[in-house]
Amino acid sequence: MTRQELKARAKGSLGNNIFGHNWLVALVVILIFGAVTGVLSAIPGIGAVASLLVTGPITYGVLRLFLKQARDGEEMNIADMFCGFQDCFADSFLIGLLTALFSALWALLFVIPGIVKYYSYSMAYYIKADHPELTAKQCINASMQLMNGHKMDLFILDLSFIGWYIVGSLCFGIGTLWVAPYHQATHAQFYESIKN
Repeated sequence: MTRQELKARAKGSLGNNIFGHNWLVALVVILIFGAVTGVLSAIPGIGAVASLLVTGPITYGVLRLFLKQARDGEEMNIADMFCGFQDCFADSFLIGLLTALFSALWALLFVIPGIVKYYSYSMAYYIKADHPELTAKQCINASMQLMNGHKMDLFILDLSFIGWYIVGSLCFGIGTLWVAPYHQATHAQFYESIKN
């Protein structure tokens, strides 16, 4: 599937209207995610630990919401973004911890290997959503296998959003808030495309 087709599908799953209900609910999900992780990381003394414990499960919940919306186009249930704490806390936490750790270790060699590994691990949460029986390590390994030959595709897809973020930043940065759900919905469509 081409980048244009992926983006068109993403817009369709968001309702094709940046001020429409589905797009605004997705925006609220992104804002809550940013607020929770930002506030936790700012807590003196325990911020890094608290952020580490929470980021994985919330990321899992957010990506699962976007994946579900990519498939059925229905409105997101904002409360479901916290499902990672109930459904698979240990695994979603470990996916976040291990992917961050592995990417950082590769980045110590050079920046480029760290970026390559980031893209290798990028589908682990989606795989966990589709296969809850898999462990964190199995999800990471499956992501590496799935992204074999697709890392550059996703990198170029991400680069194609730079123009949108620049335009969004011209509105005092507020416009970038509307780009983030579109970008995330396109990632979900990318996963749907390559997993088949």
